[in-house]
Amino acid sequence: MDDAGYRELGDGERYDLTQSLNQIELTSAAFWRNRSRAGVLYGTNLDKRFSQNRITLMKSQVTDKLGESVTRRQFTKEAAMVTAASVVAPSLLYANAADDSLDLVIKNGRVMDPETGFDQVANVGVKDGRIVAITGDAITGAREIDASGHVVAPGFIDTHFHWPRPMGNKLALLDGRTTVMDLEMGTLGEHVADWYAEREGKNPINFGCASAHEFARARVLDGITTIDTPEAMNHRGSNKNGWSLTRPDLARGNEILRIIDAGLAAGAIGMGSTLGYMRDGVSAREVFEIQRLTGRYGRPSAFHFRYTPGTDTSEANGIQEMLANAAALGAPAIACHFNNPGYNLVHELLVRLREQGHNVWGELYPYAAGSTALNAVFLEPEVWVDQLGYKYEETIQDALSGEFYTQESRAAMVAKEPARLVQVYKMPQSAIIDWLKLPDVAIASDGMPIIGDDITWDTPFDELPNSHPRGAGCCARALRMGRENGIPLMQSLAQLSYNSARPLGKLGLKAMQERGRMQQGMVADITIFDPANVTDNATYAKGNLPSSGIPYVIVNGTVTVDDSEALANTFPGQPIRFEPVESRFEPLDEAAWMQKFYAVPLDFGGGLPQHTQPAYDKRVISCCE
Repeated sequence: MDDAGYRELGDGERYDLTQSLNQIELTSAAFWRNRSRAGVLYGTNLDKRFSQNRITLMKSQVTDKLGESVTRRQFTKEAAMVTAASVVAPSLLYANAADDSLDLVIKNGRVMDPETGFDQVANVGVKDGRIVAITGDAITGAREIDASGHVVAPGFIDTHFHWPRPMGNKLALLDGRTTVMDLEMGTLGEHVADWYAEREGKNPINFGCASAHEFARARVLDGITTIDTPEAMNHRGSNKNGWSLTRPDLARGNEILRIIDAGLAAGAIGMGSTLGYMRDGVSAREVFEIQRLTGRYGRPSAFHFRYTPGTDTSEANGIQEMLANAAALGAPAIACHFNNPGYNLVHELLVRLREQGHNVWGELYPYAAGSTALNAVFLEPEVWVDQLGYKYEETIQDALSGEFYTQESRAAMVAKEPARLVQVYKMPQSAIIDWLKLPDVAIASDGMPIIGDDITWDTPFDELPNSHPRGAGCCARALRMGRENGIPLMQSLAQLSYNSARPLGKLGLKAMQERGRMQQGMVADITIFDPANVTDNATYAKGNLPSSGIPYVIVNGTVTVDDSEALANTFPGQPIRFEPVESRFEPLDEAAWMQKFYAVPLDFGGGLPQHTQPAYDKRVISCCE
């Protein structure tokens, strides 16, 4: 143990600086010999703790000082001091701190970085949209913000956001979010390129989307074109339900896959599936095939589980379907809003698979109630009442009137307005604190859209129709509840930023490798908040009131929330996407599948039992009619 009580690693243990240092490894002995010069009081696993950008930076700093022609001994000695300095004394790491050409300086704030654990009062310099200095030295810039008494954190990242409209973006900014993505639904695959093009140069917040499974099914099975979640009522509110209930034959199953593939090839972040709304129409084979397709791109499949909402057992069964496919295919996956019965088992499944090297993760929102359309298949009496044991009078609340439904009043309203928005009470309030304590979990709002062409950026908040408060207050609520329940602030910040950025960055998504961190060289997406007073104001009765205690939000180096006011006509938001690539769609072929997965060829007489409708027929194989 050293003087601070931390264990010194043995000489055989190494600090791997990864491939960016050309496989040069820093031995623990070299690190510890030089730690006092850098003020290091503890050791850390650098390979896990430092981003690729930070490691590259460390290499450049060492070679800038010593030159490219250095001995291994010289390099490891200098690298030890640089890496050590970056752990607890980042002001030693940054050059040109006194440069007065900075665009923005944030002074005297408590700078917190979830990746490295850095937590100290410092000054932050921003230039050309990037963090270029974090230092204890005095710095000046064209614009200066005094952050005394405030936390300076990575901008919050929301991967589950269904309201990509001006007012939705405004409320998200006021809640501290700098990036919003719809990875559970997204947009129609064939519309992905246009979806991004429509927002470039016109968005105050970073934006991204998935290629939507549900929308592909609506197009193929119902002939309805849906562009994004606010337009989902085009099919959810219609009298066509093929998207939810119909099992496609092989030809239509291939067309669904082709549409999803079009979105992935165009750069969608992944595939999003609202499987729980289509539990009867989507076979296990279809789920496997969309995960296989998405996995060919190395991108995640995000699922609303098949049995969500459900019991602790059925919820776990739902994620086991997704995770078994992910493990078999070596494909990334996202467990959407697993804040439901069985969440502890779901979390353990995710943790154990990550320990085996799988890039799977989960997100949740800090509310006991959810929100959905009144005609959702899982709210039908045979599911909600008979299978799950709920009572409408206690659990299903109209978002606009505040009244709770009876079975009879629900049936009447479904006939009149099938997709009417409701709040669904399904978990105890005490469970929220458990969720906020879970490590390596992301916070994501599942913010629901408000429909209406008359709703603009300038619409007064108190004139908005009511909706679930998670869209407006998710992040501030997580911070407030963390404060009130003794949850470490760094844990909360990781949930709000880094825990989404890290797994998405592992996919090769450069935009996420450069966000979710307060480090030199990173994109300047920054949220400044008052840790003692930040709070959500949105309630179930008034769900669209903005959060408070977040006076400044910076997106790509541009101030978008200034003294708690969201600035109009300020559009620094950047697309979060992959570059377009060639299609990787491979149509399913029934005969080829049979040939590969059956020991006896199909034409081998007498080799298969005779059935009029064999268990291995095309409904199982193809996607399922």
